[in-house]
Amino acid sequence: MRKTLQTTASVTLITALFTLVAAACSSGGGSNAPTSTSAAGEQNSAAPATAAASSFTYTGAGPITDKKDAALKILATNAWTNNVDLSQAPIVQEISKRAGINVNWELLPPSTYQDAISPRLAAGADLPDVIYQLDQDQTMKNIQGGLFKPLNDYIDKYGVNIKKLFEKYPALKASLTTPDGKIYYLPQLAVTKNYMPTFMVNVRWLEKLGLSEPTTLDEFTEMLRKFKSGDPNGNGKADEIPFTVASNQLANAFGPVFGLDLANNFYADKDGKVHYSYYEPAYKEYLTYLNGLYKEGLLESDFASVTADQITSKFSQDITGSTFNFSWYTSMVYSKLYKDYDPSKPLIKGIAPFKGPHGDQFYIGRNPITGIFGVTKNAKDPELAFKFLDYASSDEAKEIYAWGLEDQTYEVKDGKKQFTEKGKDNDFIQKFGINPVNLPIEQSVEATDVLVAPWHAKIDKEMEKYIKAPFPFVYALPEEASTENTVMPDITTYVNEMNIKFITGKESLDSFDAYLKTLKSMGVEDVVKGRQAQYDRYLAASK
Repeated sequence: MRKTLQTTASVTLITALFTLVAAACSSGGGSNAPTSTSAAGEQNSAAPATAAASSFTYTGAGPITDKKDAALKILATNAWTNNVDLSQAPIVQEISKRAGINVNWELLPPSTYQDAISPRLAAGADLPDVIYQLDQDQTMKNIQGGLFKPLNDYIDKYGVNIKKLFEKYPALKASLTTPDGKIYYLPQLAVTKNYMPTFMVNVRWLEKLGLSEPTTLDEFTEMLRKFKSGDPNGNGKADEIPFTVASNQLANAFGPVFGLDLANNFYADKDGKVHYSYYEPAYKEYLTYLNGLYKEGLLESDFASVTADQITSKFSQDITGSTFNFSWYTSMVYSKLYKDYDPSKPLIKGIAPFKGPHGDQFYIGRNPITGIFGVTKNAKDPELAFKFLDYASSDEAKEIYAWGLEDQTYEVKDGKKQFTEKGKDNDFIQKFGINPVNLPIEQSVEATDVLVAPWHAKIDKEMEKYIKAPFPFVYALPEEASTENTVMPDITTYVNEMNIKFITGKESLDSFDAYLKTLKSMGVEDVVKGRQAQYDRYLAASK
């Protein structure tokens, strides 16, 4: 988002919740690759290294060691804000202090991070003790290369907080477990059910036209027609844009209405059968509906190139009445654009998902894993490295990530935490290191509730029941990964091209069967077969 739109509260929320959404996709840097024998040896040595006899016992809280001058080298992302150095941020330094170690941080810009570390990971040498990856190594390239140590024995012996995390989120352990039963990475977590993307409407426009919130597609379509013709902004001009949406949110908005997860491509039905959303009969219904909106002028002619900034501009001019986006936009951005906005009640409001033609009514949530931390084969003290990651995943650490430090970024009144004025100041809170992306944070709903308007927090809780988990992250076997890497790039290109053509009418929906046949010939069913095997393994690991 552009700086001109970053109010104090909205930027704090962005920092607290959504800086992790953007991710690159590759791996990173070094020289002198190990021989295949040494790599395999490192991969198979799962037992914790023998340490000198000590009476110290790690409890899951800080400190994690009684050794003097204990230190680690960690490669991770820096903040998304250019003028912030997380290695100097008080929150990051506090975590190291409580752990009782010194951390030598090597932090790189997140926008280019995965590409920047690719040569180093490819070479497999000169690795620090811990490496963070935005790419979740789904094809296990780095695992099979012997770059990271299996952590099962460390988890059994020292994983006080990781075990709690796995108990809290059973599916998390299943996602992180490889087909041979090993765990190589510890997660960084996003919220999965709260403050998700939703449909949102201008309440004033509804009231002026005597409309209720739409609950079905037909009601939504009729609302758009009245927004277009009824002059709801009252300026006497036919300048209203009934519905506007960023190009990357369109599929996420309407896919679920037809029972599809178009945003994540794959989904499993109630019987556990895996589907590729763009290869389903319901996808034709989705295209037919959007083609109808397009023909009526209810979906913008340039829908494929609409940006978030353009949508914000339209709301600021009061010329659009509805959109689909992350819900925090309702109170933190869009409503605040109106000078007479009353924070005690909604103006741009998130609403429940529409009930679809087959009875579907849900929004897609997020995969909880937004990044992974691994202990490398070159770690000088892998036991210490694991303990630090475990402590950094503790409730004690997560409270610091979300709230900062008492009397600096928050205070306690009547037994409840609330941010101080400094804690609401954008520049201060970012430099302070709120929710630092170089540590295994777990985003906090509680801290976000404090930042948004009370009506927004209330609506968010009402939306929870509609959130459906996306297709889980599961490791691919080599043959599965090979199939996807071979055929999916061409399939994705073809699907995207045909999507635009079908919606705009450049390609008749009468040719949909031919479209399905083309996908079949391209190997889509082989990909679905691999995804089915992955999902079956995931279910087995979840038991």
